[in-house]
Amino acid sequence: MKIAVVGPGALGCLIAASLKGRTKEEIWLLDEFPERAKKIARDGIKVDGASGTGVTRIDVTANARDIGQCDLVILCVKSYSTEEACKAIKGIVSEKTGILTLQNGIGNIQILNDHFCPDRIMAGVTNHGSTLIGAGHVKHAGKGETTIGRADGRVLGAIRDVAGVLTRAGFETRVSKDIDSVIWSKALINVGINALTAVTRLRNGALIEHEECRQVLRGAVQEAVKVVKRKRVKLSYDDPIQKVESVCRATASNVSSMLQDVLNKQRTEIDFINGAIIRHARALNIATPVNEVLTNLVKTIESSYEKEARG
Repeated sequence: MKIAVVGPGALGCLIAASLKGRTKEEIWLLDEFPERAKKIARDGIKVDGASGTGVTRIDVTANARDIGQCDLVILCVKSYSTEEACKAIKGIVSEKTGILTLQNGIGNIQILNDHFCPDRIMAGVTNHGSTLIGAGHVKHAGKGETTIGRADGRVLGAIRDVAGVLTRAGFETRVSKDIDSVIWSKALINVGINALTAVTRLRNGALIEHEECRQVLRGAVQEAVKVVKRKRVKLSYDDPIQKVESVCRATASNVSSMLQDVLNKQRTEIDFINGAIIRHARALNIATPVNEVLTNLVKTIESSYEKEARG
């Protein structure tokens, strides 16, 4: 199986290195920037942490034509780059190519459906924690289950094959008949944690150590729950607030992906997390004041990067 991992961020590098090191498949990493691609191709991908320490040499390019048509494409780019990624991978996608998104947030499947046949699209979430230290250097913070599925709920041989490859690579993967539920369940956790960490610059566990912060977390999650109930999405847990707070405890020392973006003065995925809750809520005539404040604050932080750098 020829597999292209798109996006050399923390998760993309971790998945690419794991697939290359633990399976016999042909693995490529597709980057947006030629210079970074050259560096990773030269130095390899270094992974520290839960999966051990080592360097994996891998084929990396910024030109999809170098890769050729693939059996599977795994999207690991930031959600705001999904549209551009769809254009970039058209040359490596055939009528038989499976496309798997393991991205954060809500809305990526819809974008993929606009560009490719929905029958070829798979989606999923992974609970592996990873932090990008530098180009091609990842800290594997912790392992967790990965879940994938098709939007139509069908469990076919192709998706089982993908789950098998990921499992062999060290990403224990199950197939769900209700991937929409899985995605929304992960999104609600991100709604409660990511924006708050970006605004406060606290690690996950500290969010529930301060009662004022904890109240904001609960407010954001409660608004998202109203949306989920109106959309009749079944969550994978019974008590959303309890679940988010338990994740804060379990990942207490983690620096969330959105806080990593803010610390690195990068664009965040706020529009696909808290911003997505706002959009869905408006369509349902549900008020989301807490998520609106959090979204506006994160966007303010993003727009102030240049000013902050100038002092």
